[in-house]
Order: sequence, then C-alpha cells, then structure tokens
Amino acid sequence: MQIRPEELPAHLEGPLAPVYLICGGEPLLVQEACDEVIAAARGQGYAERQVMHVDSGFSWAELRNSAANMSLFSERRLLDLRLTPKQFDRAASDALRAYLEAPVEDALLLVRTERLDSRQRNTAWFKAFQKSAGVVQVWPVDVAEMPRWLSRRCERAGITLDRDALTFFSERMEGNLLAAVQEIEKLKLLELTMPVSLAALQDAVLDASHYDAFDLTDAALAGQPGRVRHIISVLRQEGIQPLAAHGSFVSQLRQLIEGPRRGLPRQRERLLRDAGRRLGRAELEQLLIDSALVDQRVKGLRKGDPWRTLELLLLRLAGVRLLLTDTP
Repeated sequence: MQIRPEELPAHLEGPLAPVYLICGGEPLLVQEACDEVIAAARGQGYAERQVMHVDSGFSWAELRNSAANMSLFSERRLLDLRLTPKQFDRAASDALRAYLEAPVEDALLLVRTERLDSRQRNTAWFKAFQKSAGVVQVWPVDVAEMPRWLSRRCERAGITLDRDALTFFSERMEGNLLAAVQEIEKLKLLELTMPVSLAALQDAVLDASHYDAFDLTDAALAGQPGRVRHIISVLRQEGIQPLAAHGSFVSQLRQLIEGPRRGLPRQRERLLRDAGRRLGRAELEQLLIDSALVDQRVKGLRKGDPWRTLELLLLRLAGVRLLLTDTP
C-alpha cells in the first residue's frame, strides 16, 4: 500500500504492516520517516532492532535467518535493512519477494534506500511491495514547495511566522532541509514573540544556503532572475571569488553557442535548449564578448565591480532586458 509521508503518523497508530519500504532523494525526510516507523514498532513491542547493511559480502539468506532467530530477551524484532538502489539486483528481488510472500511472524522488516527511478518502480519486486507492504516515497522539497513545508515544520514546533518572515526563511534555507530544522529548533529556544516578524527572524537565523558557481549559472539558464540575485548575494557574503563563478558562466555560454554535447542528462539538455531559444545566437555571442569585462575588472584593468558586472550578465542570460554599461 502507498502511504504518503504526511499520512504515515496516522497509519502507524494502527496495526503495523509486516514490511515497510521507505525511499527517496532527501536523506533527512527518509531518516525521519524511518524513525517514525521504528518508534511505532518499539511502542508495539518490537524491542530489539538489528541493522543490516547490504554490501559486497552480504548473503540474502541472512535476511530470513535474522528474522527467524529471535533473541532470548525479546519476543519481537525489527530488521533495519539498508541498501542503495543499485543493489536491488536479481538476488535482492528474489529474496525480498520471497519474504513478502511469507513474512516471519513477530518480525518487522524496514527497508530503506535512496530515490528509485521510474524503471525500478515498475519492477516486479516494487509492485510486490506496493501490494503487500507499506511503501513511503519521499520526494525532495522544491523551491515552490519550500514555504509550505517550512510553515508546517514551524507549526509542529509551536512557531508561527508572518508572511515576510516565511518568505525570507524559505529563501535562506533553500536546498538545505537539515539546516532549516536546526534553525527551527534554535527559534524554539529563543522564545520569540509570535508571530515572528521579519526583523526578529533576520536577527536569529544565519544564512545556511550553500551554493556554488554551477547553481548560479543554472539559475540564469532556467530564467530565474530573483534566484540569480539571491545566489550572488550569498556567494559574495561567503567570500567566493567572482572568477570562480565567471568560469562556469563562460563555459555554459560556449556550450550554448556550439550546441549541447551528446550524452548530457535529459534535464540538462532541456535547460540548455530552452535558454538558447530564449536568447538566440547573436545575444549569446554578445554575452560572451561582454563577459571579458569581469576578468578585466578582477585584474584591475578596468574600473568597476566585477560581481555587479557578472550579475548583469547573468540577468541577461536569465531573460531580463538590461543594458550593460562599461564605465571607465
């Protein structure tokens, strides 16, 4: 049976399934879902937990042997099986399907792994899990969903944010759920007046967003000028040198002009194709020419702020119509 992450707590209040599969690309959320299953199992008498890592020397016969080999001090046992998506091979498929057909009484099997691709979710073993086990698929929290996710997490912690504070918090914590949870815990300890205002939040929360030059260029390629400005602000505060971001920018410009190389991931290829259509070859070539200003200003050959120059170039790549002024 499919169980949404937000439905899991209510599900765990009832009888537990003999097997659970929890998978996803966000480690924090996968860990939290597993912790919920473990806590519920402990509350229902599964007092002993055995962690099993599937590695090169792992024998799938150990799975049933461990489940059947009850401890003298515990009537119920939880098996915490951890493996990567690549380890769901034929042997794993056969062993897991056999276990699902005849689960060991008084044992609960928790299988955790990373994100499974669409091909793996169409395999016989995964369909068997959907039929006979509890399946929780955890999806990453994207930019659009971040404010709602943060709002729910704050409410669980007894914290309310006003609209501006929530927007600020979402931008600062983008892409770093663990840091967001840590900051929420910090806010609980501060006992701020509710709802928390933007000014109060700015005083309490450090910028935990971590970006690199590739994130900056990708934001421009995706046509996200607001994100471009935010990432540049973070990179400048972290003391990143503008030439580090400039190199990625120039590399992507040349690839756009020459055309995407073969073998790129489909999502990457689409990103480059859309950016190329949005600007056109003449504009891309002009951007490449203008990009030399960044290097010249870093080296002191031309006056001006290299970060500001790079920002204007990236905004043009993002589709914002601006004039790049080169003042002596």
